[in-house]
Amino acid sequence: MIRLCLKALSPNRVALIWERDEPGTAVHVTYRELLDLTCRLANTLKKYGIQKGDKVAIYMSVSPLSVAAMLACARIGAVHTVVFAGFSAESLAGRIVDSGCKAIITYNQGVRGGRIIQLKTTVDEAVKNCPSVKHVFVAQRTDNEVQMGDHDIPLEEEMAKAASVCTPESMDSEDMLFMLYTSGSTGKPKGIVHTQAGYLLYAALTHKYVFDYQQGDVFGCVADIGWITGHSYVVYGPLCNGATSVLFESTPVYPDPGRYWEVVQRLKINQFYGAPTAIRLLLNYGEEWVKKYDRSSLRTLGSVGEPINNEAWQWFYHVVGEGRCTLVDTWWQTETGGICIAPRPSEEKAEIVPAMAMRPFFGIVPVLMDENGKVIEGNDVSGALCIAQPWPGMARTIYGDHQRFVDAYFKAYPGYYFTGDGAYRTKKGYYQITGRMDDVINISGHRLGTAEIEDAMADHPEVPETAVIGYPHKIKGEGAFAFIVLKEQTAHIDRVKEELRTIVASKIAKYAVPDHILVVKRLPKTRSGKIMRRLLRKVVTEQSSNMGDVTTLDDPSVVKEILDAYQKYKEKSSS
Repeated sequence: MIRLCLKALSPNRVALIWERDEPGTAVHVTYRELLDLTCRLANTLKKYGIQKGDKVAIYMSVSPLSVAAMLACARIGAVHTVVFAGFSAESLAGRIVDSGCKAIITYNQGVRGGRIIQLKTTVDEAVKNCPSVKHVFVAQRTDNEVQMGDHDIPLEEEMAKAASVCTPESMDSEDMLFMLYTSGSTGKPKGIVHTQAGYLLYAALTHKYVFDYQQGDVFGCVADIGWITGHSYVVYGPLCNGATSVLFESTPVYPDPGRYWEVVQRLKINQFYGAPTAIRLLLNYGEEWVKKYDRSSLRTLGSVGEPINNEAWQWFYHVVGEGRCTLVDTWWQTETGGICIAPRPSEEKAEIVPAMAMRPFFGIVPVLMDENGKVIEGNDVSGALCIAQPWPGMARTIYGDHQRFVDAYFKAYPGYYFTGDGAYRTKKGYYQITGRMDDVINISGHRLGTAEIEDAMADHPEVPETAVIGYPHKIKGEGAFAFIVLKEQTAHIDRVKEELRTIVASKIAKYAVPDHILVVKRLPKTRSGKIMRRLLRKVVTEQSSNMGDVTTLDDPSVVKEILDAYQKYKEKSSS
């Protein structure tokens, strides 16, 4: 059974500190107040027919109310699916239809980086294609009025009328707690299912031991609740441990690049958990923005979402942490529920190797596999990273498609969970993640299947063929590079490129828009018609002298064609 962790003797302990977008306007919410919010919201959902097992979509910016929405669903046994508030109406609708949501909880608008985000307008657009949705609960983040329709319900008004006591539903340990959609190597996002007891146990334990959380600490995970990091280390893990968790609504550079560190000083944050992409961004602004603020409260720094490069690690450790904070580079996935490999917990003062995840968490048994599906023994070896036995936080299925779950994670190496990542085991037996082994790219810590971008671009009438690959990006870690074939040599190449960018932004999200779009006459294909993306990757990463075996190509001369087009594009871009 999941219920809000209201410690019997400390209802007045602060549960959440909402660091709103507007600088210096933090809102403190105690466990007693969060319980009240959660129960009123839960009773409101029940009043409108939401019952145990029903699916509820949450499309909100980070706030105490969005956390209460998650907990209210958990309290009545409903299944929440949080959709990142930067996703387009089409992405939102796809997730709602796939999960069969009966209701949506949203804000009139969101606020981020000083800008207004039209959340209700996006929901209105999405709901047109979602017959399962009976009610849309609309909360107020700004004072601006939005149009309310027949199925729209003003959330705060209803909550004010609702009772402040709601008995938690009795749940089986394996009942569904939530679904969260993540990208796969095919175009369709998959609804990863996490259940009640195992997930909560794993989130709580990893939060406590990886970050050395102590009672009274202020835990600052700056992730959005739309991602698994926000679920596990903003909401469920910290609250289960009775912690004070920071909700960060803004961006690292609003109103200036000192925002994170000003917040650390003002809120006296003890653990700071963020993404390498933000660290790389802030590194470019120099040290003065960091050193302007007192960071003496910090004890642990954490990195999440993608492998952190050495330069960013060193800056994070020496400049932000002044060389005295433990820095944990954590490896895990939406599917694992919580951190699987990290430098801590370990023996006291055990070494931490820069930019390396290092040590498996309790109960995690990593193995490296070779191309023939055999376990690679010994150290100083590389292979496909798999996990050899189950753990409490692991996903249980893909909603509505268990066969896809089996195929994606257990088919490649029978008897093992395949992570999709490659890894290197050092001479000392530590693990270093080397990146994805499939057609999934990691943009600013957001996992995205290249097929999703290709599917979106395929909607353009003048673009019959596309191939998208990931390439190293100085700030984002990876960026998307698109190769496109046009129907005929159109004179409006720039217009087509702009239209493609708009299509990707509206079908997926702005962060998915390719940084580069290169027009080519044709794509490198095998005789069976499969696009050889590894060749495109070699072109973009300038490893054309080492193309490997191209004998399976239908016409090997295509390689020189694409190389010439890329060189011209590069020269034009630099001029």
